[in-house]
Amino acid sequence: MLSEEEKVVAHNVPEPASFKEESDTESLRVSNEQLTGKNKLVRQLKNRHIQMISIGGVIGTGLFLGTATALKNGGPVGLLLGYMTMGSICYSVMISLGEMVAYLPIPGGHIKLAGRFVDPAFSFTMGWNYWYNWAILLPAELSAASVLIGFWNKDINPAVWVTVCMLFVIFINMLGAGAYGEAEFWFASIKVITITGLIILGIVLDLGGGPNHDRIGFRYWKEPGPFVQFDGIQGAKGRFLAWWAVLTQAAFSFTGTEIVAIAAGEAKNPRRNLPKAIRRVYIRILLFYIGGTAIIGLLVPSNVDGLNLNEGTAASSPFVIAIERAGIKSLPSIINACLLTSAWSAASSDLFTSSRGLYALAAAGNAPKIFLKTSANGLPYVSVIFNSLFALLGYMGVTKGSGRVFGWFVNMSAVAGLMTWFGICLTYLRFYKGLRAQGFDRRKLPFASRLQPYAAWYSMCLCLFISLMSGWAVFLRGKWATDTFVTNYLPLGLFPVMYVGARYYYREPYKKAHEVDFITDIAEIEAEAYDDPPPKNKAEAFWQWQVRRNKSC
Repeated sequence: MLSEEEKVVAHNVPEPASFKEESDTESLRVSNEQLTGKNKLVRQLKNRHIQMISIGGVIGTGLFLGTATALKNGGPVGLLLGYMTMGSICYSVMISLGEMVAYLPIPGGHIKLAGRFVDPAFSFTMGWNYWYNWAILLPAELSAASVLIGFWNKDINPAVWVTVCMLFVIFINMLGAGAYGEAEFWFASIKVITITGLIILGIVLDLGGGPNHDRIGFRYWKEPGPFVQFDGIQGAKGRFLAWWAVLTQAAFSFTGTEIVAIAAGEAKNPRRNLPKAIRRVYIRILLFYIGGTAIIGLLVPSNVDGLNLNEGTAASSPFVIAIERAGIKSLPSIINACLLTSAWSAASSDLFTSSRGLYALAAAGNAPKIFLKTSANGLPYVSVIFNSLFALLGYMGVTKGSGRVFGWFVNMSAVAGLMTWFGICLTYLRFYKGLRAQGFDRRKLPFASRLQPYAAWYSMCLCLFISLMSGWAVFLRGKWATDTFVTNYLPLGLFPVMYVGARYYYREPYKKAHEVDFITDIAEIEAEAYDDPPPKNKAEAFWQWQVRRNKSC
């Protein structure tokens, strides 16, 4: 039951207005003139950019390369179950995030929403944790790219490949959001085609359709077995630990799905396009991750030597190993080239997201105002340049080995990503409670899920628990590794420290449900909503048909 005060507030909250139609979509801009007095972000990301970014924009080396470690630690069934578990968490996070950003697609996404629905200290913590996550992901992808290039040439210093990839990524991002969106559209298309082709090829090879006509079936589920007995621990305990060992790496693979929220600030017609993108998340989870890991487990035994990333060889990609074992000569190089484009694409997304995250921090007053500076075409160039500097961490692989350095970055970014998901779910629960307290009808939101609020509670609790247990392996007898402990628990420890410090600094109370702001920015957002124009050709007609078909699912 609502209190009398809450009833009065709810009665005075206006219903969200219906969408207005606009004909001019090229000049839509995100206002931040009150902050900079000069230029501003520009909505340059089109519908097809947002849709493809949501499907394949951040599919990268976590799936194509990192699954080597997961298969080695967990076995084929452990790998599959680990990815299914993390996929359910990812989907729960995305429907929570989608409900908020479809209603309020503001620059900064969930970082700014945390300040509106929880408190400024939580926005500060979420912002810097998210920025840290993506700043670390950039050198991780560059390290992985140098590992993949080593498939063709192991004699050239990896620093050369890190430099080439780094310059390419910086160049794309300095061209602005429009160029980034266009590049991501084509890169993501290549990734989608590649992973789809690999799954089909994997089924053919598993059924004996390869050059050696070896029908594999479920052979590797029997020998060496469905699970790895982790660290030689026998019985159910060893199999459980093998499954649990997959979760951190799986979290790294799924990290970045929430990039749609950050892109919302530069998306055209966000109230229409973002719900469509959110509804496509299940395609990515089921087809790419669950399907991909199932095929890997069928084609590659968990005890093959090439799965050891610490060796730093490109053969560590399970997909390349599977094709080589099937006796196909030229295809491994082609596939490796496609996997390399995925590393470039993911690195480009890392720089784009970290720069916009830093911009959002500055807009909220949690970072120096210099990061708000934008060019005439809406590029936050100071943020882009600053975040580009973190690409230099990719050179650590020159002395320590690219595969080993990649593993460090996987641990750091996975835990930071899980804490981001934890924060998103907590923010959503405040959003959900605020809507109920103020009398809003969730069914009238641009996007709403029937699974709420249970999905948010499920993912929030699991994200926190998995983060707490991420580095458990170092506590086994004789397994202590300082680098593993630090890279797992540093981002986890920073989260509460930043929040407590920010609470002390801001001294603002936790926002009550009837105090949550659902009105600010709504008029501008609804003014920018419009119906999609009619298709100009058959390609656009096909794309719109796919969008409508997906929307009805």
